Amino acid sequence: MKKYFNLFDLSQKVNYKTEVLSGLTVAMALVPEAVAFALIAGLSPLTGLYAAFVMGLITSIFGGRPGMISGATGAVAVVIVSLVVSHGVEYVFATVILAGIIQLAAGFLRLGKFMRLVPHPVIFGFVNGLAIIIFMSQLDQFKDASGHWLTGPSLYILLGFVLLTMLIIWGLPKITKAIPAALTAILVVFGIVAIFGIDTKTVGDIASIQGGFPPFHLPSVPFTLETLTIIFPYAAIVAGVGLIESLLTLNIVDEITETRGRGNKEAVAQGTANILSGLFSGMGGCAMIGQSLINVSSGARARLSGIVAAVMLLVFIMFGAGLVEKLPMAALTGLMIMVSIGTFEWASLRTFNKMPKSDIFVMVMVTLVTVFLHNLALAVLVGVIIAALVFAWDNAKRIRARKSIDANGVKHYEIYGPLFFGSVSAFNEKFDVANDPDEVIIDFAESRVVDMSAIEALNKITERYQKVGKKLHLKHLSPDCKQLLQNADQLIDVNVMEDPTYKVAVDTI
Repeated sequence: MKKYFNLFDLSQKVNYKTEVLSGLTVAMALVPEAVAFALIAGLSPLTGLYAAFVMGLITSIFGGRPGMISGATGAVAVVIVSLVVSHGVEYVFATVILAGIIQLAAGFLRLGKFMRLVPHPVIFGFVNGLAIIIFMSQLDQFKDASGHWLTGPSLYILLGFVLLTMLIIWGLPKITKAIPAALTAILVVFGIVAIFGIDTKTVGDIASIQGGFPPFHLPSVPFTLETLTIIFPYAAIVAGVGLIESLLTLNIVDEITETRGRGNKEAVAQGTANILSGLFSGMGGCAMIGQSLINVSSGARARLSGIVAAVMLLVFIMFGAGLVEKLPMAALTGLMIMVSIGTFEWASLRTFNKMPKSDIFVMVMVTLVTVFLHNLALAVLVGVIIAALVFAWDNAKRIRARKSIDANGVKHYEIYGPLFFGSVSAFNEKFDVANDPDEVIIDFAESRVVDMSAIEALNKITERYQKVGKKLHLKHLSPDCKQLLQNADQLIDVNVMEDPTYKVAVDTI
């Protein structure tokens, strides 16, 4: 159990100043995000803020990726909004707890390793889609309460402070990295607004964040099978979306920091955090790519920054709500726009003429699904399926057969390429049963029999030769494939010759 619950890597040197300042910056950025996601789900702002505190604290302590930030997210909000409407907030708490249990099981069963099946074009598309979503979500700040676009002085003031924030975040690191540029930008804009009394939109205009310590609360739902049937579909989707977004964010932070996180440990931490979030009146959540990038771009690399962010968020809720509610939204909007610019994989645009067309199609498709459906799990699933089908198609075209007749009049078919469900059709077309001699050998030394579709193909070709009274031998089949043939002896009857010792991937059955 130590591999899941060791808290700190004491061999890592921690820059305490950077970690604390980065955590403070993240805490400020978490406030409007958590409030916005709670409102999207039809919940009170404190439900999102409590989730951000609990998720952030637990995953920072126990998670598999130091420096990664978790909290209430839009992906979870979109999933649970219909449950809120139909059954109310108590069922949301129960759903979040069940989702956490599912994530715990996934972590202990070490299912995080399946993230290696996600191709790079899918990750590019996922990241680009998230960057676009982050940018588009900031456009709401340029609208008034009735949803109309701002005009006149209010627009110019907001736009000016947004551009000033972006300029500071872009330019300050070129001068000094002693303090985080994002925090400096927020404080500068806040100072200008406070000193000159400028009227502009603030955090308090969205909602009040005043509250106490998250109250412990068992969900007030009937503990019956009917309740389980209601919440389980939502819990399964929340768990899946949360794990996919968290593990993909972990991979992205890994690339930026040139270190390696631990996916299974992160899954356990996410599950624990969601369970506690549901018990402490939170809406649940997962890793947040925007806040994670704010954190690592500010120089944070250890767990301390996430802990500071979570604790400061609670301090804001309990003691500093009046001050935090005065923060100009323009500063936070400029910060998130810079995050979206930094999140977008601009290098992916330069690969359009270099990458295979299938990879480009996968990347664009994942981006579009992410942007228009806001369903990150579906976007990744679509990308993986398309990439798998393309891979299967490409390998199906690679199967070849070299034909020859030896001195004894025996015809040899030397098969090259994998024999699996995608290539069986092309495999069957290689044989000239009617004109072949009475004895035929199919040599699999350079091939690989992959699945039951391949075994069935051998059955079919055997039947074709038997119908015309010709003898067929299979050569260089692996022991496990021979075992399959023996198990299917009621279906197939061929002579098997000597074999090498390579293993066949029959686990796809």
